[in-house]
Parts: sequence; C-alpha cells; structure tokens
Amino acid sequence: MPGENLTREEAGRRAELLAVDGYEVALDLRSAREAAPANGVRTFRSTTTIRFRCTEPGASTFVDLIAPELHSATLNGRSLNPDTAFDGARLTLDGLAAENELVVDARCAYSRTGEGLHHFLDPEDGEVYLYTQYEPADARRVFANFEQPDLKAPFDFVVTAPASWTVLSNDVRTGEAEPLDDGASSVRRFARTQPISTYITAVVAGPYHHVTDVYRRRFDDGTELEIPLGALCRKGLARHFDADDIFTITQQGLDFFHDHFDFPYPFGKYDQAFVPEYNLGAMENPGCVTFREEFVFRGKVTQASYESRANVILHEMAHMWFGDLVTMEWWDDLWLKESFADFMGSLSMVEATRFSDGWITFANRRKSWAYRADQLPSTHPITADIRDLEDAKLNFDGITYAKGASVLKQLVAYVGRDAFLEGARRYFKRHAWGNTRLHDLLSVLEETSGRDMGEWAKAWLQTAGVNSLTPEATYDAEGRLAELAVVQDAPEDHPVLRPHRVAVGLYRLDESGALTRYARAEADVTGMRTEIAELAGAERPDLILLNDEDLTYCKVRFDDASLATLREHLGAITDPLARALCWSALWNMTRDALMPAHAFLGMVLRFAGDETDIGVLQMLHAWSRTALVHYSAARRRAESGRALAEGALRLLRAAEPGSGHQLAWARFFAALAESDDDLRLLEGLLAGTERIPGLDVDQELRWTLLEPLAVHGRADAAVLGAELDRDDTASGKRHQVRLLAARPSAEVKEQAWDAVVATDRLSNALVEATIAGFHQPEQRELTAPYAARYFAALEEVWESRSIEIGMSLVRGLYPSLQAEQATLDATDAWLTSHEDAAPALRRLVLEARDDLARALRGRACDETGAA
Repeated sequence: MPGENLTREEAGRRAELLAVDGYEVALDLRSAREAAPANGVRTFRSTTTIRFRCTEPGASTFVDLIAPELHSATLNGRSLNPDTAFDGARLTLDGLAAENELVVDARCAYSRTGEGLHHFLDPEDGEVYLYTQYEPADARRVFANFEQPDLKAPFDFVVTAPASWTVLSNDVRTGEAEPLDDGASSVRRFARTQPISTYITAVVAGPYHHVTDVYRRRFDDGTELEIPLGALCRKGLARHFDADDIFTITQQGLDFFHDHFDFPYPFGKYDQAFVPEYNLGAMENPGCVTFREEFVFRGKVTQASYESRANVILHEMAHMWFGDLVTMEWWDDLWLKESFADFMGSLSMVEATRFSDGWITFANRRKSWAYRADQLPSTHPITADIRDLEDAKLNFDGITYAKGASVLKQLVAYVGRDAFLEGARRYFKRHAWGNTRLHDLLSVLEETSGRDMGEWAKAWLQTAGVNSLTPEATYDAEGRLAELAVVQDAPEDHPVLRPHRVAVGLYRLDESGALTRYARAEADVTGMRTEIAELAGAERPDLILLNDEDLTYCKVRFDDASLATLREHLGAITDPLARALCWSALWNMTRDALMPAHAFLGMVLRFAGDETDIGVLQMLHAWSRTALVHYSAARRRAESGRALAEGALRLLRAAEPGSGHQLAWARFFAALAESDDDLRLLEGLLAGTERIPGLDVDQELRWTLLEPLAVHGRADAAVLGAELDRDDTASGKRHQVRLLAARPSAEVKEQAWDAVVATDRLSNALVEATIAGFHQPEQRELTAPYAARYFAALEEVWESRSIEIGMSLVRGLYPSLQAEQATLDATDAWLTSHEDAAPALRRLVLEARDDLARALRGRACDETGAA
C-alpha cells in the first residue's frame, strides 16, 4: 500500500506541468470467464492512449498504473523500458514534448477487494459479474492515467467482452457491437465523454438483468430533454428487483434538480447498477451510477430501508452537478461534493418524493454519525488538510458527509434558501467542466446573499469540533420566564464558539397528557451566552428544546426541569421531529457519560413502543445495543440485557401484525435473545412450530433468527450448511460465513482469524462477514487472546493489504470488547512505539482507542449513576 500513495505536492506539480486532451481506453474482458490461474490472480488486457500537453518541454513526470505486468509503453514513438521505467505503481515519463502521445499496453488484475475492476463469480448460477470502483484513486488499477481530480479529460472507452453480456460505460454505446470469436465475443465502443476526472469513469459488464425507462422534460424555452434510464442487478436478484420504484424516485429527483439548478442534466443517459460485494453505499459515476446490491431487498424491510435507498439515489444524482460537472481541485475540498450531495439528497427527498419526513431521519441518524466523528481525536475541519491519498481515503467520513450537510442546512437558514440556490446555479454555470476550491463557492454565495462569507466559513468550515447548547432559565414570582438564555460550550481541544441560527421551542403538557409546543423563537446564538428576549414573560414550560426544527449543528443539553419531564413524558411529545431531537440529545448525553446507560435503556423500554417513526425506532434499537454492549457496567449488563429482551418480546407481540414496527422489534429481540426460553422461541419460529401473527419469517429474517442460535452454540455447522442449501446465493453465503465465525469455539475463532489475517484468499465481502462474526459480546473470553495478536499484526496487515481491506481489518479486529484499562494501555504502548507508522494507520488506531476510552467512561458512569 505505501508505494501506491500520491501526495498533494506531487499532484500539484503535475497539474502545473500537464493538460490532458483525452484518453482512449481499450479493455479486453474475455478472460473474466476463464478459470483462475495457478497463482490465483486473474488478469485482463488494458491498452491506453493518452494525449496531453506539457508546459515545460524536456521535463519529466509519471503516469499512474498498478498492474502485475507492463507489456509495453511508447511515448511519442519512443519505447520506454518496462524494467527500469515502471515500479508497479508509476511509469516514469522523461523528455516530454509540448504535445505528447503515450500508449501503454498492460495486463491488469481483476479485483477481489472492490477496488478497481471487481470480479464476482455468482455461486448461484456460475455467472461472472464485473464493475469498476475507483474513488479516490483506483482507476490506475484498470488503465494508465494521471490519477488526480483536477486533470480532467474526455474518455473514449472500447470494451471487448462476451457477446451475451450487458456492457455499460459513462456514455452511450455507438454503433453495433463488432463480433469476435465466431460470435462468442464482441467489441463495444462508447461515445466520447465530457471532460471528467479519472475516479468517476466506469465500466459495468456481465449478464445483468437490465430494465429500461425514459425521462422527458420540456423546458420553458420549448426545448426538450430526453434521458434514457436503466436499472441493473444480477440475474439471481431479478425476482426481487423493484425497478419501478427506483425509476419513480429517479424521475422525481431529476424533476427537482431541473427545477432548482437551471442546468439540464449534462451526461446523456442515466444507468443505475446494483452490484455485488460493493464496499460503499454507491458511487456517482456520471451516466453509470453504481450501488451496493443490498438495496435490492430480498425480504420484507421497513419503510426506513426504502427511504434510505431513495436518499442514496438522490445523493448520487446531486453529484452529477456537485462533483461531476464541477469537481474539487484536490481532496482537501472533498466537502464541495459530498456535503452538498448529502444535503441536496435529503432536501430533494423531502420535497419531491413520498418520504416527506426525511429531515427526521437526517436529525436522528445522519447527525449521529457526524457527532461521533467530530468528537474523535481524528476530527478535522470540513475543509480538511489532505496530504495524500491515504488521508483522502479516510476522510470519506461523518464530518465530510453528515456534518458538512448539517452545516449547509445551517447555511440555508443563514443566507436564505433563494440566495443559496441562486449561488448554486451561478456556481454550475461559472465552473462547468472545471475544478474549484472553497473560495469559488463562497464568492458566488457572497454575490447572492450580500453577506460576508469569510467569517462564516472560518467558523463552520475551517475549524473542528461540535458545540453544546444548554438552556438557562430563571422564573419570576408568578412562575413565568423572567429570562431564557442559551449557553454555548466548546471542547477544550477545539475551543471555537460559532454563530448558530436556532429555533427555541417551549413545550408543556396539556390536559390530554400530550407534550406540545406553545411558544417558539428564532435567534442568532453567538458567544458564550445569548439571551432569547422574545420568550421572556412566557408561561413556565415543562420542556425547553434548543435547536427545535434542527436548524443548526450542535449537541443539545437540557436543564434539570426539562430532563425530568423527558424521563416521565418523552413519548408524549406530539411532534415527531422534536421527539427525535430529544432522543438524539439523550443519546449524546449517554455517549458523553452524562447519563448512565441503564437510565437511557430504561427510557427506551418505557417510550420506544410508542415511537411512530420507524427510522427513529430502528436507530433507538441500534443505540440500545451499543449502550448495552459498550457502556453498561459489568454488574448491570445481564439485568439490563434481560429487561431489554423481555421488553422487545412484549412489544413484538403487541405490534400491529405485518407492520414495519413488528419486523423491527423481531430483529431487535433476536439480537438480544439469550435465555433458553428466548432461544427456543427462535427455534420454533424457524421450524414453523411457533408463530407470531403477521410475522413473515422470510429468508432474510431466518438468517437474523439463526444468528443468536449460532452465537449460543445451538446452530452448528450442519444447521448453517442446511440453511445455505435453502438459500444457495451470494447473500446466503455471506450470512453463512458470518454465522460460522460466530460460533462459540476457540477452534472457530482461530480459523476465522487465520482466514482474514494470515491469508488474503477471501473477497472483501467475505472478509467483512468473517470479521462481523468473529467479535460477539457474549464471547469476550474467547476472543481475549487476540488482543495481543492484533497489535502484533497491525503493521504487516497495513503494508500487505489494499487500503480497503487494511481499513476493514484494523477497524474490525480491534479488541473493543476487551474494555479494560489493560487494552487501553496496550493501545497506548503500540502508538508510542510506532510513531513512525503510516499516519492513516495511526489514525484508525487512535479512533478505536477513543471509542474504548469513551466506553470505559460510560461504564464508570453506569456503575455509579442513579437511574
């Protein structure tokens, strides 16, 4: 991995030196269906012609290529010696002319890690499926290129593949496929793209199930836009593929962005491919977006899953403008695409689709991700300092996405929606097909809003950390609010007090027992203390909710009276967004060791059954599981776990038959099941001898119910093998691998460890599944011996694996369940003795250490804190 890095300085020098006029890329993928060679490395032929100019004739540079074999390279008709000019990651180019032509003929490797050109062999039908994934810098695993976002160029792709396959790229195919091999294969040529960055080029190839539609739009000037739409998945998933719903969301999104951006969709067609073993949620390749195939739902899911898919579809669509049309110059300004896509994805979903409550999910789920990331030692400003590609890879995080989107939501409140959208329109027109930095966006927002964006950017984009806002209320003799102030705090390591546009809501219990808002004020909070004069004289509230309506990005705290109200009446809050904000604030208090875990879990047991928003409910389930496993004191954990399991079963039986809430409670109950009675119920549901009215135990739910049985030794390899026979699919195999690793056996744990650490034979998806099964809270003693082995293996893992797999292993195998001071000390000892380790590796270990230290503080709070 280290030899594949690229620094910002190197990229900057190359950008000063070169201008790229175009690429011609020819890929021969006929080898994809051949048996793997003896060394296990499948390869394909890649031939690239690059035409580029040089501002300093006679200078030297390099082209990026990660390939097992370079056949030949010719620069301006002069052969380059592969043995001396190519080091496996870079090809040196010397003696450049003013105008240059480079031809590179290489044998590149298919990927099993989801980086580059991924090769997937479907166990269900033996078919091969290929797709590319490049961000931030893996196009060089497929073709020679200048792998940095600011050297944009047009691309001509030519792909040779089996004739029966569907083959797609960024633009449409031109002409008829040219037959080869007596018709068994064919050559497909694709239209030249607009100037785009290397990391968003794409090829998808295989016998995909392919559904088509068309989007049409007539503009005010009478012109018409027609966009061919495509949706793809593996043939084995075709019976589950709800392409109609995908097309509905797609067309609604295109309407929204055309209504607001005043820049017609610029990339011709719009294909969306749902692909196997995908590392990400999705990728915004223009004209050929790729998604993880888990968005094709094999069983019943809640509406929260459909909302999540819609949000991702619209997030990627927003990228067609923010990121693809206009691209950041270097990864420092990654937020210029990801933060905007995250915000616009939610905005368009709320305003253009059936998911009109999407801001609740944003407040509850996306911001939770941001708050966690912003309190890690690796927190960084939204506009980050990205030194190299390893930094860039790790900065696809909760700050760049969710905090950035939250800050943009605050920006809309600050400058006004009309000024914000007009700024976006000017930004697209001014910088179309180009690259930008922070100041390019700020300048148009200053034009449209009339505000000085410099101070705002300094406070929100160029500093790290999250502020806390706490109400401070005093009352007069008649019980009315004499004064209400907002007190702002900042963490010691990031002592920045920011300007916040907030709404403050006053709530009280009415005669029916409902907790409703009766007064509201919107104000600019600045400095340490801001008085909300508008609310002076209001009747005494039962609850003061800061950041009502979720306008700003902050952690909300409560005064004692409000917290007491929530302990007794949280479920009575009638507004679902306000209720979600209160839950989020309580969870932040639990993570910050200000509320004992058992107190939070008690509130979940008391009020979660009344939660109407399914997304909030599922988030509460996830938080409860984290609180139980990581923040509960040892002496309380068993009791808290039993109470949660009993409550989950009670609420499962009480839920509306066939509802999403019933399904959510079934999954939560399964995650908590430990007692003989609970496990026998799961066995009965699987066997059909037990039944809960309305609960459809489909194949996905069967795997969910099997997991606790495997963890507790009641589902052995034979049982799991029989289940795989029922579900002999790629998804079924991942489930089986995870549950095999979850069995309570020292031999099983050794096998799982060796499978992911000692060898690299597993694909990325099976590595992920094995890690997920390896660590089980109920098996802390079994995995305790691996703590020392983890630290001993870190450097070799990082140096020998791709960055994607390296990240999975470093994060996933950290001994977080060994939540003891000894584990913290071992982490500190490794960090002290490895100060020269790769910065990205140290960052991952530091983040894991911080989570462990937080868990220890949470357990101490739970040990001593009252309910």
